[in-house]
Amino acid sequence: MSDDGIDNYRLEEQVGFILREVSQRHSSIFSDQMLPDLTPTRFAALAKLYEKGPLTQNELGRQIAMDAASIKGVVGKLTDLGLVAVSDDTSDRRRRRVQLTEVGRQTTRTAIPLARDITRETLDRLTVSERAQLLRLLGKMR
Repeated sequence: MSDDGIDNYRLEEQVGFILREVSQRHSSIFSDQMLPDLTPTRFAALAKLYEKGPLTQNELGRQIAMDAASIKGVVGKLTDLGLVAVSDDTSDRRRRRVQLTEVGRQTTRTAIPLARDITRETLDRLTVSERAQLLRLLGKMR
């Protein structure tokens, strides 16, 4: 028996393992209930554009915690789907400005209530006060 705690390590008690399991459950609920073609990252981009209005591509990435390469791919796919339009920023032509199209706005209006239901189902095993506490604690881990 070792004194360094190695013999007492239980994978299923580790935060990373638990977070991955919860994330997998949430992802499954999301894919079952969200509109076709909307992944969590695509939905996040649409929801943030709906909330904030047009943003530069880099600012959108920062707002939804994505690096420049990843947000470029998300914006490209949303453009292909006709949900966003991209144009040169008038103040700096090196920047790209992203905004919802009318179809994107309507899609987001439809998707937001679904996202609320997805969140509700993800958290359905918790009481109301536990939900608030979980979100507060996860927010502290950012």
